[in-house]
Order: sequence, then C-alpha cells, then structure tokens
Amino acid sequence: MTATDAETVTTHKSRRRTIVRALGVTTLALGLTAAGGYTWLSQTSDVRNAGVAECATITPDGGSAADLQAVCGTIAQMTAAWDRNDADAYGATFTENATYTTFLGTHYQGRADLTEAHRALFSGFLKGTKLADSFLDARFYGGNVAIVTTRGDRYDDKRPSELSKTQTYTLVRESDGQWRIASFHNTQRQPVMERISFLFDPATKPQAER
Repeated sequence: MTATDAETVTTHKSRRRTIVRALGVTTLALGLTAAGGYTWLSQTSDVRNAGVAECATITPDGGSAADLQAVCGTIAQMTAAWDRNDADAYGATFTENATYTTFLGTHYQGRADLTEAHRALFSGFLKGTKLADSFLDARFYGGNVAIVTTRGDRYDDKRPSELSKTQTYTLVRESDGQWRIASFHNTQRQPVMERISFLFDPATKPQAER
C-alpha cells in the first residue's frame, strides 16, 4: 500500500467516525426531545372532572334518595371487602351471573369465577392493597337498574392523589330487594394518548373537561 492509499484509508475512517458521532448526537437529541415531549404531555393532561369523594352526594339522574343510598351502600361493601382482601364478601356484592372486565381486558363470567380469581389475587400480588375511588355520576333506569361511573385505583400505603382508571358499574335490584353489581368494566386511562387526541382534535374532548 502506498502512502497515498494509506492516507485515503485514514481519511475514510475519520469520515466514518465523524458520521457515526453525528448520528449518535442526533439520536440522543431526538431521544431527549421525545422524552421531554412525553413528560410535557403527561404533566399537562390534567383531569378537570375528578368526581366527588362521597357516592351519596351525587345528584342522580332518576331514582330515589333511598335507591341511591342503597346502590352506594353496595359499592361501599365491595370496597370494604377488597380492603380486607375478603374474596367471598367481595363476590357477594355481585349477581350470580355478573360479568367482570379488568383494565387488562381479562373477562370473568359469573360470581364464582370472579370470586376465585380475587381469592388468588388477594393472596398474591394484590395482597394488602386497598381501593380508592371518586364518583362521577349515577343514572337509574326503570327502577331496578342503575349505572354508576367512577374514577378509581388500587394502592398499598398512601392513597393516590390522582386516580388512573375509569370504571363503570351496572347494578340491579334483585328479587330479595338487594342491589348487586351485574357488570363491572375497568379502563386504564392513557393520559399521554388522551392529551395528543385533544391537541390534534379539540372536538374530541368531553364537555366536562373543557
């Protein structure tokens, strides 16, 4: 190899190193920008409609004060059973043919199914957890059906200041006069995606959040 050839190889290597460094710096800058953007989107995605702490203070759409009190009592019993990690008492607040859908998309059918699942959960990674909730609304239909929407979360030690899930309870008054949960659906809130949706199309924002 001549001196000229060696110089050419050295020049090419130097250029490659320069290009690799430039790409590395660019990638790092883009990563930092993306991380900063994600953080900004997350921090600016505030919930205005956080609900109320006490279920019985909701102004229901339909139903009597006694009906609201009874429905709220059922949800309170369910929450207390979770806080004790008592799977049987938890399951007893649901109808025999209740359906239960978690935020993971897991779908349980029937009281026995959801009770046994929670027995396992309460002795496993949900052991010692408690429930936090706030109440968005309650609606009654035909005297024996109620739909309650809440925000909620589980926690170990300190109650979270922001609740990350939105939950829908459908309750029915059964033949013994007791209100029980016939269907439960839990949705994990995605604050960044929600914020992006509202930024790109403000018309998608719920009225209560404007």
